[in-house]
Amino acid sequence: MSPNGPSPRPSSRTAWPVAVLIGLGAAAYTAWVLEVVLSTGLNPIETYVSELAAQDQPLGGLFRATDFCAGLLAFAGGSLALLGLLRHAGSRRPWAVAGWAGVTLFGAATAADAWLPLSCTPTVDPVCAARETAGLVPATHQAHAVSSSLAMTGALVGIVALTVAARRYGRLAPLARHGPVLVVLELLATAWTLTAIALFTAGRGTWALGAGQRLQVLFVALWLGLLAHSVHKERRT
Repeated sequence: MSPNGPSPRPSSRTAWPVAVLIGLGAAAYTAWVLEVVLSTGLNPIETYVSELAAQDQPLGGLFRATDFCAGLLAFAGGSLALLGLLRHAGSRRPWAVAGWAGVTLFGAATAADAWLPLSCTPTVDPVCAARETAGLVPATHQAHAVSSSLAMTGALVGIVALTVAARRYGRLAPLARHGPVLVVLELLATAWTLTAIALFTAGRGTWALGAGQRLQVLFVALWLGLLAHSVHKERRT
């Protein structure tokens, strides 16, 4: 236990599997970078990341599989850490519990995303965009929007709350040291993405929506990697 209060990290018994699960989840969550070497036909500056996994895309199955793996791994790691905290009354600090709950929500919603793919690519296909506006696309489009929103909400809660917990309780030193920078970058990327989505929905262009969203998910993956490293480093303390 830290002299400043209970630790926001998992117990030493669960720290190693949590670090492995979160680290692997972070790696799987960066699978979209394969678009650099694979021919997807989608412009990464303008298109949603989730359009890579659309049902009408030739590599959609690959990206749906990696999304599901990323979500499942993050969910398992977050759940294990959260259960470890809840078993010990002294560890039930609000920031720590909220942070690991956010990671768990992020994982569950990301895994759900893989089962609720878009049927087409609205940012590059005018027919798809028109059908989406008219409500003529499958219900998975709306469900995907909900699960994606929940995933990013969980990620933001986890990023902010666990970074605050690490600094407040004096543990997870790498996260306490470098986490605040990623918090700021993630919030800026999220603001960019939400603004671009609003403008696209209003028919005013994409405003580099794809670039903003790719930065958003990249910073989430980097933060998860930092979290995994931090848990691993303290697993024996």
